[in-house]
Amino acid sequence: MLGMGRTPAAARASVPNGDSARAERNRMRQGLPMKTPPARKLFAYWNERRGSRLAPERGDIEPGAIRGVLGDSFIVTFDTAAGHPFRLAGTRICALFGHELKGKPFLQRWDEASRPLIAELVAIVADEAIPVVAGVAARTAEGSCADLELLLLPLYHRGKTHVRLLGVLAPLAVPYWLGAERVVALTLGATRHLGAGVEAIAAPRLVRGDAAGRVRHGLTVYDGGLEN
Repeated sequence: MLGMGRTPAAARASVPNGDSARAERNRMRQGLPMKTPPARKLFAYWNERRGSRLAPERGDIEPGAIRGVLGDSFIVTFDTAAGHPFRLAGTRICALFGHELKGKPFLQRWDEASRPLIAELVAIVADEAIPVVAGVAARTAEGSCADLELLLLPLYHRGKTHVRLLGVLAPLAVPYWLGAERVVALTLGATRHLGAGVEAIAAPRLVRGDAAGRVRHGLTVYDGGLEN
């Protein structure tokens, strides 16, 4: 299960989630550039559950409300030394890799070139309490490929964001080889921060800021918000 009950409203309101101005800067708009239904649905639910906060509490996430996307969803433990192990992984994600992923390091699913980049993305989501979406290329041992979409979402856990991350890893189309082959490596593609005033970055290399923007953890951040 993705959550163990619902945090009372009074408790949620008392969580020290930053000032209201920062929360407003990170407000999301509908129609964001996510390609897969699981990513769009989970993001919409996450966005609704967080309300005016930067992120919802883990207990706010009710599995029954997102039953249709649980197979493509996961939770990782924020643990740099352990490679951010999976706490939970949906059945469709496990099917891609051909085995149960619970307790396995999230970072080890990625090729060597992508590991430092995905580690940086995890740090961005936890440090900044902002969601990130990315394109991913999956490769099997036999050389077959598939395009996936990765969504990483921050969660508060007892007022901290460096404990759990919620996510989706879903194929753009069901691979013809699913069940016969298994993914052995993921490669990170283009990445986008879904907060206000932030545009796409190129991957795998870091990008340079210019007069209009500044570089933060490899994301080009543009000051100012988006209008609804």
